[in-house]
Amino acid sequence: MLTPLLLLWPLSLALTWFVAQGIASKPFDRALEFNLQALTQFVVLENDQITFKLNAQARDLLRADDSDLVYYQVLDPRGALISGELDFPPPRDNEAPEPEPGRVLLRDDTVRGDEVRVAYTWLARSDPQRLVLMQVAETKGKRSTLATEIIKGVMVPQFVILPLAVLLVWLALVRAIRPLNELEQRIRARKPDDLSPIEESFIPQEVAPLVSSINDLLTRLKASLTTQKRFLADAAHQLKTPLAGLRMQAELAQRETDPVEIRGSLQHIARSSARATHTVNQLLALARAETTGRTLPSARIDLARLVPDVVQDSVPRALEAGIDLGFEGPEDTPDDCLMDGNPTLLQEMVRNLVDNAIHYTGQGGVVTVRVLLDRFSGVQILQVEDDGPGIPENEREFVMQPFYRALGTNVDGSGLGLAIVLEIAQQHGATVSMEDAHPERGRRGLRVSVRFTPTKPQVVQE
Repeated sequence: MLTPLLLLWPLSLALTWFVAQGIASKPFDRALEFNLQALTQFVVLENDQITFKLNAQARDLLRADDSDLVYYQVLDPRGALISGELDFPPPRDNEAPEPEPGRVLLRDDTVRGDEVRVAYTWLARSDPQRLVLMQVAETKGKRSTLATEIIKGVMVPQFVILPLAVLLVWLALVRAIRPLNELEQRIRARKPDDLSPIEESFIPQEVAPLVSSINDLLTRLKASLTTQKRFLADAAHQLKTPLAGLRMQAELAQRETDPVEIRGSLQHIARSSARATHTVNQLLALARAETTGRTLPSARIDLARLVPDVVQDSVPRALEAGIDLGFEGPEDTPDDCLMDGNPTLLQEMVRNLVDNAIHYTGQGGVVTVRVLLDRFSGVQILQVEDDGPGIPENEREFVMQPFYRALGTNVDGSGLGLAIVLEIAQQHGATVSMEDAHPERGRRGLRVSVRFTPTKPQVVQE
């Protein structure tokens, strides 16, 4: 703030000087015009001869004062000198292209090396077409003196006000910045793990939006770190059991000499390693959905084309488990029913739903994957239906939480599949619901429905 103030001060001096020059010239210009009009009264026509006769008062007008010199000139219509200075400069053509009798004009010029202010006019004394030129000039001593006095009157107070203004600005800035310094100290004093919001009650109004944005960032950062910590804790907890089983079976295999017992231990090791691999894959899928899902690129999605590819990949596992896996869906989807989404995450969601259904459906069961389309509203619905044990209605809200597993099932699982489905669905603005699949047959089963709302395509203008 001080630097622009000091830089503008010389500019203020220059502007004040030009303004003072204009102010000082106005009264002297009026006096010069008055003198010219007074002298024109002495230009007379006698016997067809133009003369210029001055009396004592007129001579006083032309008498030099203490600071300025006065020059005059009278020229007849032919340009011959009637009276005054012979070397008086004539008016320039661009200043008076068409002389107008009686009109007084002003200009700046030079007479005998002195800068002067000139007042001039044309007079009609005989023939209106033959005009007499009369000019009166005055040096600019008094004008400069008055301009200097104006400058002194304006600038001298500034020499007093400027240091005072600098002092006041300095004190005001020191006082205004004090809360910022206190804020800086409070932030520096924080512990590295303190992500609580900054207290806003003592924050200056000017930086309140900045502090609010920082608090919002701290809140999001805290949520991200909490997610990471939870992921690490859950991963450690979920991997602890299969790794302990691997170690125990390996130790048993080392002590056994019977080939049958050794083979049994190796089978246990294989199952435990497969379970650990499945848990790790699901943990990574959940972490990817929670932390990076919103930053992945999106595309126009048609579930009727995306879902069959995932179902086809799951067919070998279904055949191995003796499960009838099928797909039902429309042959085509109108463009206005498509939605924006990330294909990778949506495939992960479908894969988890299908894997869950196969996992909990017994030998000889049926798993059906459907894509339903409401052409009127444009809604796409993904359904995965099985005839397994189902989930009690009072537990359906909890199975969406990571690592929660419904009671009464004798099937191993990590409890992450439906949590992954819910996270991906929420990121796509979809809703997840559950219901009994076959209540009319006396078998419960489970039908999971994911309802997607269509989105309009974004138009890219070139």
